[in-house]
Amino acid sequence: MKRIEELIVSHTCRGMEILRPYLPEYFCRDAAEEILHWPKGTVLLTTGFYVNGYGENDGPCGTMCIAAALRTMGFQCVIVTDQFCQDYFEQEQFEVVYLDVAADKQVCQQLLNQYQPVGMIAVERCGRNPSGDYINMRNSSIRSFVAPADWLFILGEGRIPTIGIGDGGNEIGMGNLADVITEQLAVVPCCVRADHLIIAAVSNWGAFGLTAYLELLSGQAVMPTYEQISHYYQMGYQLGHVDGTTQKRDPDTVDGFDRLLERELVEALYAAIQSR
Repeated sequence: MKRIEELIVSHTCRGMEILRPYLPEYFCRDAAEEILHWPKGTVLLTTGFYVNGYGENDGPCGTMCIAAALRTMGFQCVIVTDQFCQDYFEQEQFEVVYLDVAADKQVCQQLLNQYQPVGMIAVERCGRNPSGDYINMRNSSIRSFVAPADWLFILGEGRIPTIGIGDGGNEIGMGNLADVITEQLAVVPCCVRADHLIIAAVSNWGAFGLTAYLELLSGQAVMPTYEQISHYYQMGYQLGHVDGTTQKRDPDTVDGFDRLLERELVEALYAAIQSR
């Protein structure tokens, strides 16, 4: 039986296997254990990646799964995102803060003051690079479309526990391995750090892995079924979310992977839960 960390990194084609040796052996489990130490308060989650005029379908689905799990566990969840995720999380009755592209450090500090989060989680959320720019997987600047949610993590560093989930090197949390990414991947890395970094072939898969560990460690049934996950993708499809790799509106692919492969992953995660 493969461990959850191996499952979520399998099939990667963007260099995550290169980063794997630089992370703790149980990097995903460590993040879940961190959450179990948080007092039951408000968790801020941020996601949403701009793709050629639309929102990406990698990120929101995984964020929804984590938020639903945390809510079952007794946390209050607030999603911080931008207009490309409009009307998505409200369908499951989550509070949403839409951050404007023109927002700044002060606006994000006000959010931290308002919500006093016990923890923060980023799922496939673009973070600034050392030049202060936001770069997509094609090495193009998307700065004019990205609200600076990464300020939350910069301001919270050392004070608020954080988790970052990414699959390419330009997401919040990848600052933990910025030197390695610069040296070994053809990517200008995000420089924003997180206390725990989860890497995956697809960021949603990292979110599923984290949720699987939350169920495994807490004993609470919080891991979504494949049918629930498919429903979340369908919600995004109806709102115009696109595959970040193909840039096409397709509920049956994510990051260029056929979601039949994702079904196998979810089944393997359930098997890993049941085997322990």
